[in-house]
Amino acid sequence: MTHSPLLPQIWNVPDVFRKRLGTTAGKQRAMHEEGHLLLILHVPPEPDEKSRKGRLLWRDPAGNWRGSDTGSGVVAVKKHLDQYAAVIDAFEQAEESAFRADEYLPLLEGLAPVLRAVRNLEQVMQDARDLLPDDRNLIDFRDQSYELARTADLLYTDLKNGMEVAIIRRAEQQALASEKAATAANRFNLLVAFFFPIGTLAGIFGVNLRNGLEHVPAPWPIIGMLLTGVLCGTLLAIHINRGSKA
Repeated sequence: MTHSPLLPQIWNVPDVFRKRLGTTAGKQRAMHEEGHLLLILHVPPEPDEKSRKGRLLWRDPAGNWRGSDTGSGVVAVKKHLDQYAAVIDAFEQAEESAFRADEYLPLLEGLAPVLRAVRNLEQVMQDARDLLPDDRNLIDFRDQSYELARTADLLYTDLKNGMEVAIIRRAEQQALASEKAATAANRFNLLVAFFFPIGTLAGIFGVNLRNGLEHVPAPWPIIGMLLTGVLCGTLLAIHINRGSKA
């Protein structure tokens, strides 16, 4: 008899199952032979996990279930479904506290392989239901896997929408900060432009006005310089303000 390392040696399954299984689980699928049903499934993937860990669930013709690492009886299948439910629930709780885009991104990356796995799980359960239409338990398993896939799909959509909103929110904050910075820079330019002529005139003539105008009675020279500087500064500020609005 050909043996597969994935199948427990004590399982009395048709030899065709062992022949069709390789050293890894491969894709999730259902096999049916001589009343035996074998489900090749994946353990819920961990974040950044490249390979998939396989899990086998076997139903014999009498309706008894066994799991490769989940025990015996119907509970073996329920444990598998409950593990996916727990993983999805953990992502839901994390989604509630996420606010920034860098908080949503790892959740999306972690949920994506879980979503793919649970979608395939749903299809396997549907195939198993089609292979054994008289098994009432398979109806429940099929329905539970459907709910898991639907919940994971909705959660993934919510995470994507949440990240997009976070990106838009961040962009608006950056735009507002840039606008405030531009406004402050414009005010500073206006202030510099206003006092630039006065500073230029003071640098040329000197504040003591020892430039041939000493005979002009005080304080008219300094007043004239200030008025000229204010007028030039005002005109220059108006010109700069118009240029910033254009």
